[in-house]
Amino acid sequence: MGEINKIVVMIPCLNEEKTIGDVINDFRKELPGAEIYVFDNASTDSSAEIARKAGANVVSVSRRGKGNVIRTMFKTLDADIYVMADGDGTYSASSVHSLITPIADHGADMVIGDRLSSTYFDENKRPFHNTGNRLVRRLINWIFNSDTHDLLSGYRAFSRRFVKSVALQSKGFEIETELTVAAIVNDFNIEEVAIGYKDRASGSKSKLNTYSDGILILSTILKLFRDYKPMLFFSIIAMGLACVAIGMNIPVFNDYLATGKVDRFPTLFCGGFLMTGALMLFCVGLILQVISNRNKVIIDTLLLKFNEEKRNQEV
Repeated sequence: MGEINKIVVMIPCLNEEKTIGDVINDFRKELPGAEIYVFDNASTDSSAEIARKAGANVVSVSRRGKGNVIRTMFKTLDADIYVMADGDGTYSASSVHSLITPIADHGADMVIGDRLSSTYFDENKRPFHNTGNRLVRRLINWIFNSDTHDLLSGYRAFSRRFVKSVALQSKGFEIETELTVAAIVNDFNIEEVAIGYKDRASGSKSKLNTYSDGILILSTILKLFRDYKPMLFFSIIAMGLACVAIGMNIPVFNDYLATGKVDRFPTLFCGGFLMTGALMLFCVGLILQVISNRNKVIIDTLLLKFNEEKRNQEV
């Protein structure tokens, strides 16, 4: 493993008093030199107090939502490698070495703990969560032409380059989706390692709502599709409108060719408006794609500058 100056372990926490102490102790055993931070998201139980007694640095985040917590983590902490794990005890701290090694050894930017390739489907007792994980994976991989296995994993490691250059907007559980897509579209080096997963301890309750948060994650995928691939997004809608417009006007033109008259002016006008809308959406997609490409160039330039500064510091 390459030389590492500083590792931080970041644990988002909301009412995890049954497990947070064990999670902190387990990570301290595996990474004795790391700083452990618990970001308490306005817990109403004794999670924060238990975390302090276990020796963790506790940071309060008053705005509810995992996305708000993770964005605070990224803004607050400075390190060479960032490890993120949930406070519910579902992830094994012993897997942390396989997460940080790709970053230390060959410059990976984000390493995802892949639950779905190991014990997740056996351990998880919520069948709709299993279905949702499969659906999200297929959608993201199709839209962004990727091959990521576990897009919603909460157990990840990040390089400093990724943490300090990515701009996140999500407020809730859709944050993992945004993290993965941001890494894919900006060509960060992503790796996955299989990790073990165990279901929550008895009496510990998940904060993820299968239906409302599932809908939120799907809507986030559509927004990311629109933002990162606007040409394809708006072209699909434009093509749909154009097909409807053509379908509406074919009978009108057939009548005109047969009789030389147009008897259905409302249909003709409606089809014309739809076709105009399709052309406008296509142009909108084209313009936004140019802007998106320009933004990507700016990000690439900043990353190159970051790498150059890092090399100069090492020298």
